[in-house]
Amino acid sequence: MKTTKVTSGLTISLDGYAAGYNQSFEKPFGDNFDSDLLDRWMFSEPEKYRHKKEIDAILDAGAFIMGSNMFGPKDRRDQPEWKGWWGDNPPYHAPVFVLSHNERAPIEMEGGTIFHFVTDGIESALRQAVHAAGDRNVKIMGGANTVNQYLAAGLIDELWLHIAPVTIGAGSRLFEKVPNLKLEPIEVSGTNMVTHIRYNVLK
Repeated sequence: MKTTKVTSGLTISLDGYAAGYNQSFEKPFGDNFDSDLLDRWMFSEPEKYRHKKEIDAILDAGAFIMGSNMFGPKDRRDQPEWKGWWGDNPPYHAPVFVLSHNERAPIEMEGGTIFHFVTDGIESALRQAVHAAGDRNVKIMGGANTVNQYLAAGLIDELWLHIAPVTIGAGSRLFEKVPNLKLEPIEVSGTNMVTHIRYNVLK
């Protein structure tokens, strides 16, 4: 019988930031954040073909979990007309469980993505995601605060970091309030745009 693996992957700066400060609809990654510098490894030709495995792994799951800030900016995410950043056909094509402080009916999108809003914490979201994933894995998408909560609770099995050679200086930082974390690197690769390190999270 297969045991569901809980994985997470984030692109971060050299100083550990996944987003800047003052995130908004106009600046989704913050005032001090150049997303082109951080994420260009995914989109630059022909570099993206060298990273196909890492790009494919980002969406390789039967269910996903994300924080409310990843679903939408705080001034829009609870509005009925807001359905996420990704248009009518988001890339997940599976159930997505959004951590939220406010109840909201599920949103069914094209391509099989259904956003479910979970108001009773990270463990409830994980139980629901594991059930929905069936025989596939669960992916914790982000942002950094959400990943930190799951790391601190010991609920992530594998962490894949995509480290861009830039610094941000302030914002939403990975590993904040995550004490005594022990990681075992199991795969390292990269180019001049990014270093990929896949870790087992030791329990």
